[in-house]
Amino acid sequence: MTVKIDKKIVGYQVKKNTDTPEAPAAILPVEMNESIERPDFLLGTTYKIRPPVSEHALYITINDIILNEDTDHESRRPYEIFINSKSMEHFQWVIALTRVISAVFRKGGDVTFLVEELSSVHDPNGGYYKKGGVYMPSLVAEIASIIEKHMKAIGLIESEEFSEITKRILAEKKAEYEARHANSANDSPSGDASYPPGATLCKKCNTKAVIIMDGCKTCLSCGDSKCG
Repeated sequence: MTVKIDKKIVGYQVKKNTDTPEAPAAILPVEMNESIERPDFLLGTTYKIRPPVSEHALYITINDIILNEDTDHESRRPYEIFINSKSMEHFQWVIALTRVISAVFRKGGDVTFLVEELSSVHDPNGGYYKKGGVYMPSLVAEIASIIEKHMKAIGLIESEEFSEITKRILAEKKAEYEARHANSANDSPSGDASYPPGATLCKKCNTKAVIIMDGCKTCLSCGDSKCG
């Protein structure tokens, strides 16, 4: 249909089709960032460690915030960390460390890099073995291991679980090795019987669990194996 315009055009607008309903606005999931205020309630988990470099045990508490609760985008993210102990010898740097880590947690994004950075801290006086024969280069590194354990528990870091077949093979290798060396002296500095006496340190998982069987160095903790 042709329409003749007799007047000067001074403006225009596009007519909307009122018969078509408007699509609802997309709801974007909330991501962790500094603008999120601390809620009155946070989920917390406390871990106890007894490092030989400290006279008393340390209690590490990590509080998590729940994002997008009751939605398909629900996630649990670390929000803050506290470390308490009767010992005051490490008080100053422990407080500083917890404040920095908490600030990184609240910053958001990928915070898993903290584990690698803290794990690489070495004590100039030398590290130590904790229960289970796992070598810790420093107290900071053991704190990092707790953070890693917590991140695996809430799903931030994928946990490497062995298959049942792998677990059975490692158990068989351990039993066979112990049978061959039943009369060996226990020379493990950790004093822990989780792995056979005489086992050496694994460079992959830092656990004193490497044995030699049939010419192959095999770690009974992580399964790493090298033949030579």
